This record gives sequence, C-alpha cells and structure tokens, in this order.
Amino acid sequence: MKYLFTFFLSFFLFSIGKNVFARQLNDTIYLADPSIFLDNGVYYLYGTSSDQGFLVYSSNDLKTWNKKSENNGFALKKGDAFGSKGFWAPQVFKRGKTYFMAYTADEQIAIAHSDRPTGPFIQQELKAIAGTGKQIDPFVFTDTDGKNYLYHVKLDHGNRIFVAELKDDFSDVIPGTTKFCLAGTEAWENTAKTDWPVTEGPTVIKKNNLYYLFYSANDFRNPDYAMGYASSGSPGGPWLKYAGNPIISKTLLQINGTGHGDFFTDKKGALQYVFHTHHSNYQVSPRATAIVKAGFVKDKHGSYHMQIDTESFRYLMKGKAKAFQN
Repeated sequence: MKYLFTFFLSFFLFSIGKNVFARQLNDTIYLADPSIFLDNGVYYLYGTSSDQGFLVYSSNDLKTWNKKSENNGFALKKGDAFGSKGFWAPQVFKRGKTYFMAYTADEQIAIAHSDRPTGPFIQQELKAIAGTGKQIDPFVFTDTDGKNYLYHVKLDHGNRIFVAELKDDFSDVIPGTTKFCLAGTEAWENTAKTDWPVTEGPTVIKKNNLYYLFYSANDFRNPDYAMGYASSGSPGGPWLKYAGNPIISKTLLQINGTGHGDFFTDKKGALQYVFHTHHSNYQVSPRATAIVKAGFVKDKHGSYHMQIDTESFRYLMKGKAKAFQN
C-alpha cells in the first residue's frame, strides 16, 4: 500500500508539473525584436509577429500582458501604412501629442503615426524613408540638443549599422547625413565565420555625454546570437566596442538566440531590457519574449559600463484576453 501511495503521489505531482509547464508554454508571448513603451502608467509591448502588421499588448505591472481587442490586436495593420510583408522590429515613441512607430517592411524603413499608443498607426502617403539598398531595424534617438537620429541597418556586405539625421517632423532623413557606425569584426560577432557578418537591432542611450550603441550580432538563427555595445563621444561615432562583450548571450542565460531588443525605464525609474530568445534550445521559432533588469555601474576608473542582472531573466506571459483603454 505504501509503495502504491508513493506511485500515485509521484504520478500526481508529475501531472501537475506537466500541466503547469504546458500552461506556461501556452501563455508565453512570442514577439521577436520586441520593444516596450511606457505611457501614462501603462506599458505597451510591440514586436515582430506577422506579415499582417504589428500586434500590441498592454500591462500595468510588466507581469500580465493583454492583447488589444480591437482591430484583431494590431497597432499597425497592413494597408494603413507602407509595406506588404516582412513587418519587423517596431519602435514606438511620442513627441508632443503624437505617437510615432518606426518599423521595417519589405526590407525598407517607414515611420507611421497615431493619436494613441495602441494605434491605428497610419501614413497619409504610403512611403519608406529615403536611402540606398535594403534598410532594416530602425531606432529613433533624440539627443539633448533636440536633433533626431535614425540608427538602422543596411544590408551591404553584411548587416552593418548606420546612422542618419532625421527631419524634425520625422518624415524622412536629411540627405547627406548618413554615416557608418559598426560591423561584425570580432570573433563573438561572427561565430559561424560567414562572409556575411551580422550586426543589427541598434538601441542608443546617452549617459554623462557618452553615447552607448547596443546591438546584436550573428545570424538570428545562430544559437550564439548575442548582444553587446560600443560607446562614443558623438552620436555619429567613431565607436569603441566594449571589451566585455557580449553582455547578453547563451553562455550567460543558458538559452539560445538571445538578443535584438530595446531598453526602457520602468515606473520605479529602473532600466530594463526586453528582447527575444529562440523558442527553445532545439527550435528557433516562434521566438519568445523575455526581460531582464539592467543598469550602468561605475568602475574604479570612473567609467560607466552596462551591467545585466541575469538572475532577473524571465519570459513575458499573457493574461486573460480583455479590452484595454488608453
């Protein structure tokens, strides 16, 4: 009887664990190239998910996320703005009372606008920004002097990161201002040793008059996809790569394909980084959305370096579907 009881107890606990694991898998959010935008006390999550546009989730606590009920959950939908497929890497920001979304579609970059963070984001004229060749992964940065910059990736002898000045109304880049930033030249950035090195997913933070350019390297399908950064005294460079790169990787987090995200400041004023990972260590897609705490720390020489709290790593989870207002 004792052994029978032990058997059934073990089976019961195994079943609970299996069901909890299954529920967690089903509740995980699968948005690649994610970004989080905080507005009026509500967090909004966007990312790569569909050739139909960009889904949006909201949360009050960064723990439970709910998908928008209107417009099938889309903040930007194909047909309302530039693009027919390949909707990648959205970034939402606000200037005045207008919300803007910079994004990739058809391997070009476009910027749409809305009067709400949930959209619909639209363009009056369906067009991409100017530039040569294929351009992806936009990140709009506004400096303390009010100038706007578009960090982005050009597909030219590899995925290489560039920057250009933006017009004040974000309608296009200013001609003749595009500058090269960096490419995959270090061993950790091209572990497969391909002839097409990849650096992508740029994000920029300014601290104490230094500019920090965060980026991901390796093909996104590579388990070694990872994130590092470079710094400069100017938004246009030259950029010096951090000797401690990468700061997010499979070695540090024990999960494949970690990278391409965005920093945001939470309600408590703390810095966090949202990014994607491979679906598992055996499968790339759909890529899962995760978050870690981060912060600048000062070394003995008085220089600041970005530090990632790997113990804070967790996946973002869906709550019960419901409408939300903004």
